[in-house]
Amino acid sequence: MKNHNLRKFKRPRLLIVGCGDVGMRLLPLLRPHFRVFATTSQPSRCAELRALGAVPIVADLDQPASLRRLAGLASHVVHLAPPPAEGPLDRRTRNLSAILPEHGRLVYVSTTGVYGDCSGLLFDESRPVAPRNPRALRRVDAEQVLRRWAVRAGAQLSILRVPGIYAADRLPLKRLQAGTAALIEADDVYTNHIHADDLAAIIARALFRALPNRIYHAVDDSDMKMAAYFDAVADAFQLPRPPRLPRAELQKVVTPALLSFMSESRRLANGRIKRELGVRLRHATVADALKGLTSSSR
Repeated sequence: MKNHNLRKFKRPRLLIVGCGDVGMRLLPLLRPHFRVFATTSQPSRCAELRALGAVPIVADLDQPASLRRLAGLASHVVHLAPPPAEGPLDRRTRNLSAILPEHGRLVYVSTTGVYGDCSGLLFDESRPVAPRNPRALRRVDAEQVLRRWAVRAGAQLSILRVPGIYAADRLPLKRLQAGTAALIEADDVYTNHIHADDLAAIIARALFRALPNRIYHAVDDSDMKMAAYFDAVADAFQLPRPPRLPRAELQKVVTPALLSFMSESRRLANGRIKRELGVRLRHATVADALKGLTSSSR
């Protein structure tokens, strides 16, 4: 018992900031290697986090005073918290950067939206960012804030640019049931995907294997347009496929937020996560994942 407690004490500390769905999937992968602390802004979630082996800490990235107890707590950090809903800056990441450790290691989960519209081109991590909406601007701001911290603190930063995350409980079933329209083929956009379990595995590998101050595309092997994705989910769950409309008509019937997602077309190469992190995707494509979901439910 003493040796077990000693090993537990000697394990490096890791802090998960914003431990939502992906963080909960990540916890079992990290517990053997770290003593894990996880923040939540909801005290009611503490028992849930504790049950999965994390030490819960109530903290709010919008309240800098609540972050002071995090200073110096852990040498490794996974930043999963989203930016605020408004404004051009990510104030939350700016508040967090004030308490990040010297010479630490941080994995930041960003978004592929930082590239803006790429007209369906296939590209790797060398492409410059070109954000087109406030949400993406806030992500670029967060990346820049963390880059400055890494230089100033002599730390190692890994940025994972992540597309649409899906899982069994993260599929557009309500949208399909509501009959929300999709774009016709000629107007449609390419989208990128990653299963939540694969994303958790990529984050874990980045903590151990990522090169310093490196960007990675955390995307799967799918190569499909948005309406094809909706069709695939509809077929798998025996739901009607969504109607197709030209862009000029669709913009009259969907929200501006939804339209912004349907206005950016890009395909991201994922060779770097395979070469440098040794990632082997459990769900290589959306089609593979849907087959597994439907077969397990029969």
